[in-house]
Amino acid sequence: MKKLPLHVKIMIGLVAGILWAFLSSSLGWNQFTIDWIDPFGQIFIRMLKYIAVPLVLFSIISGISGLKDMSKLGRMGGKTLGFYLTTTVIAVGVGLLLVNIIKPGNLIDEEQRVRNRLKYENWVAQTEGVEILDGKHLLSDPQYSHLNQMEELSEAEKKMVEEKQAAASEKDSAGPLSFLVDMVPSNIVLSLSNDKLMLQVIFFGIFFGICMAALPDDKVSGVNAFVNGANEVFLKMVDYVMKAAPFFVFCLLAGVVAKMANTPAQVFEIFKGLASYSVTLVIGLLFLIFVFYPLVISSFVKSINYRKFFKKVSPAQFLAFSTSSSAATLPVTMEVVEDNLGVSKNVSSFVLPIGATVNMDGTSLYQAVAVVFMAQMHMVDLTVAQQLTIVLTATLASIGSAAVPSAGLVMMIVVLQSVGLNPAWIAIIFPVDRPLDMLRTVVNVTGDTVVSTLVAKSEGELKED
Repeated sequence: MKKLPLHVKIMIGLVAGILWAFLSSSLGWNQFTIDWIDPFGQIFIRMLKYIAVPLVLFSIISGISGLKDMSKLGRMGGKTLGFYLTTTVIAVGVGLLLVNIIKPGNLIDEEQRVRNRLKYENWVAQTEGVEILDGKHLLSDPQYSHLNQMEELSEAEKKMVEEKQAAASEKDSAGPLSFLVDMVPSNIVLSLSNDKLMLQVIFFGIFFGICMAALPDDKVSGVNAFVNGANEVFLKMVDYVMKAAPFFVFCLLAGVVAKMANTPAQVFEIFKGLASYSVTLVIGLLFLIFVFYPLVISSFVKSINYRKFFKKVSPAQFLAFSTSSSAATLPVTMEVVEDNLGVSKNVSSFVLPIGATVNMDGTSLYQAVAVVFMAQMHMVDLTVAQQLTIVLTATLASIGSAAVPSAGLVMMIVVLQSVGLNPAWIAIIFPVDRPLDMLRTVVNVTGDTVVSTLVAKSEGELKED
């Protein structure tokens, strides 16, 4: 086992964790798994998170303070945002194409879809300022009167929807430049203590690094030595934590599956009802991981072929799958990009922290697929213009999506509201959100590695084999 590569050990931990969860649920050991195994998985995520924020701060300051040519910084920033925006729009486009071809919402029982449609029309009638999108009115048709039943959400579902709606309303009611205001910290100490305020940490790090670069070396030599030394210490922390990653990943996956259901049959039942939606989303996410990203990187970087790319980035991918958090995976992503792909520290310390917050290709694709799927299962025909609104809103919403598990659900409400659909529909896809979120995070992290490599290549900062 000692001779096995780290990514193979992590994969073994993943599989073992899932198998253990199914075994424990069949033997009635679920509570034991949740009480005695899952906590180690939570410890793993916490360790990665407390390393991530200071590592991002010191890496950005170290990288930018070493750039004496400020024009290079501006050029690099423009390329980074341009690449991230391009991949996000492509991801949303792939999602819309798939969901319109496969039509997963239409595969549900026809009578159930009619019931869903009637519920939608009832919701429109009770909601001020909302109109039926496609102009159809099944409520006035006598043949469907026997199916007109208003079903209440469970208390747990109501609470979850209310919490997500409150968060979405706060974001939606903000002005058009609120994202710029949110980027600037009012108290950097508070920003460092909140992993949802990563953009503020990045802003402070960039500004601090620029000011260091503008001063003579003799004035900032002490600060420079401290920043570089602290950065090395946090990188060493990543090394030590990753040595135990296979065990922690086993605990994390065992806990995630154990919390989903008490028996294996319940786990399968949860997935069965949303199978068509899940399959459509998984096809789109796998396309990005195994076709789009490798094609892009091999086209621009000739020294990295298909097989070599996955061999180099797989540790970050497996960790992203197990943690469902781009922020928690960030320390490992930085290590992989620098050591395996040959990206310079100057580029990785600038591009990757921004990517962990801004680049959400998987989340964007998921929002496009999920919104159209929910419209289809409620027999709501969305026009091309309405679907283009989804593209725009999903792209912008993904930029503000926190790099933490299931943050996309909050953004989903913003997207639903943008096209006049019921935000409470997020309760429909909630049961399968976490496992799909794990795969979405793999897409996000893979996209980060590709963009950082492209920026490094264009800047002459890539050390090729």
